[in-house]
Amino acid sequence: MLWLSTWGQVLKKSNLLDHHDLNIADIRKEYRHTHIDETIVGDDPILFFSKWFTEAHKAEIEDVNAMTFCTVDAANKPHARIVLLKGLDEKGFVFFTNYNSAKGKELHSNPHAAIVFYWKELERQVRIEGTIEKVSAQESDDYFQSRPKGSKLGAWSSPQSDTITDRSILDKNHKHYEDKFKEGQIPRPEYWGGYRLIPQTIEFWQGRANRLHDRILFTNDGNNWAKSRLAP
Repeated sequence: MLWLSTWGQVLKKSNLLDHHDLNIADIRKEYRHTHIDETIVGDDPILFFSKWFTEAHKAEIEDVNAMTFCTVDAANKPHARIVLLKGLDEKGFVFFTNYNSAKGKELHSNPHAAIVFYWKELERQVRIEGTIEKVSAQESDDYFQSRPKGSKLGAWSSPQSDTITDRSILDKNHKHYEDKFKEGQIPRPEYWGGYRLIPQTIEFWQGRANRLHDRILFTNDGNNWAKSRLAP
């Protein structure tokens, strides 16, 4: 018992976030915004996602299209980062990146991924899992040409995820491509383009009081969506 007591003290002291008036274990909030049920979400999860996304946008949530994007590499190690949703259609969720980046290489070896949206002001979360495909070259071209000039030059200038000696590498690359594309349209690099996540599962989470949250899960069998409720 003495060992357990001593270890408990060690654990308490080892939490670097617990100091002065901050105790990380005490950080919590009560969710009371609204609710969802099987009738509210309907039978088309992409349509309902579009509804929620529109409501989040109207609520002026900052970075409303930011999503945590998770991949698994060839060694089965997971990786997560924030990317921006740039398109949504009946097929799935679209974002753009460097195909030679770490995430691009991970998707090449394992085309399964997951994304998470969290809109804390509305106490809502959406979890989506599925397979990845590249969008068409035309779709990538169209989006690339819609980007600001600085973003286009950035795509050319950054060897994304590669190790570089210092910041000056990026500055030199940027100057090089700024001079190279001084006149006319800036073309899309062949190594840069879009991915679409084709959802196999979509879960809608609405915060509720006493941690008894609403969770409605849609699962696609390849032809149709099945709907079920999960315990929080």
